[in-house]
Amino acid sequence: MRVVVPFDAAAPKTRLSGVLDSDERDDFARVMLDDVLGAVREAGHTPEVLSTEPLDFGPVRVDERPLSEAVNAVLAERGGEQTAVVMADLALVTAETVERLVNTEGDVVIAPGRGGGTNALLVRHPEFETDYHGVSCRDHRRIARNIGADVRECDSFRLATDVDEPADLVELLLHGEGESAGWLRERGFELDAGDGRVGVRRD
Repeated sequence: MRVVVPFDAAAPKTRLSGVLDSDERDDFARVMLDDVLGAVREAGHTPEVLSTEPLDFGPVRVDERPLSEAVNAVLAERGGEQTAVVMADLALVTAETVERLVNTEGDVVIAPGRGGGTNALLVRHPEFETDYHGVSCRDHRRIARNIGADVRECDSFRLATDVDEPADLVELLLHGEGESAGWLRERGFELDAGDGRVGVRRD
């Protein structure tokens, strides 16, 4: 089982610019990546980071191309080996989550994100290629059906929750089990239910 974790090292988490400065966003993105890698390792797999830039740890595969092209290059060389693709900002992911994904039957297993994205994939079909543009969850179902692949869905709250925007920090503070939630708390972030809808504030 090959597990690839794409990571945008160039300008990570720009939609968090309202609550984190540039250096904090870089640091936070690395912490979330570490949480994902830790969950994959705990599940018994060796993760491979697919990064847009070199990183100070390994193993790291550097590919500056857009996400779809970079992932498809990995899939093209797998030689029949089943390959999972797990995004680096899934800070709620646990080893049990990874095991659930890889144990789901099907030629192509899709873990949809909120808003139509694809947060994780498990590819067993030799002809499947990704397309992460637009409503990629829908597009990946179509691509799988067009090649005659048996496509299944892994319905998981933890896989569906990618941390992109300030509102996503609520879920991380509530449910996070790794270092990312602690990183936020150390920098003064806490839940705010003052107006009846839970948000976050920073002291």
